[in-house]
Amino acid sequence: MRLRRLPVLGALTAGGLVLLTAGPAFAHVSVQPGQAEKGGYTTINFKVPNERDDSSTVKLEVTLPADHPLASVMPQPVPGWDVKVTKSKLPKPMETHGEKITEAVTKVTWTGGKIEPGMFQQFPLSVGQLPDDADQLAFKALQTYDDKEVVRWIEEPKEGAAEPENPAPVLKLVAPAEGSDGAAAASGQDKGSEKAGAESSASKDASDDEDGSDTTARVLGIAGIVIGAAGVVFGVVASRRRSA
Repeated sequence: MRLRRLPVLGALTAGGLVLLTAGPAFAHVSVQPGQAEKGGYTTINFKVPNERDDSSTVKLEVTLPADHPLASVMPQPVPGWDVKVTKSKLPKPMETHGEKITEAVTKVTWTGGKIEPGMFQQFPLSVGQLPDDADQLAFKALQTYDDKEVVRWIEEPKEGAAEPENPAPVLKLVAPAEGSDGAAAASGQDKGSEKAGAESSASKDASDDEDGSDTTARVLGIAGIVIGAAGVVFGVVASRRRSA
């Protein structure tokens, strides 16, 4: 009986090792939700789980993508945590809503709180305007523990490749859905063009009607003059005949 149990125990042990090894791969810093619409504004949460059994997370530092700077970045207060927003001058000014932007938020740091073992914390950010010429944004993150250990979640996942050991949080960008703000903006432009075209057409029709009315009035006026002149001539001729 003991010999028969050994393979089973061996299999369970191996399975347990696989689970323990695979577990941490799912416990990295991530962006929630994982996608947002291109060209819009959204609120994202950086979900930070504590991977250690004997230490707590005491700091999160997130670097925003430099290749697609975001003009608006606003953190939501997190109880027990202090937040610092770092701005940097852009190498090339960007324009949004008709306003020229020369600097943008490049880093957000949360400190002062504590994520204990077996716990997680979310750190919200309102961001925008999201680019419409990119399929994803990578936010490199540094997670610091109270024993001074720093875990660098900075490796950008590549399509078709296995997930990196320390993947950076990635926000996927998708086309605006029908009826969304982005689609409504585009639709509004189309409707504006249609409205302008309709107004132009209506104005042209009104102008044509006015021209037609003027022409009719002229024709009737001339006809009246001709009829009046004919009446005068007829009256003169009739008078001469009576005199004769």
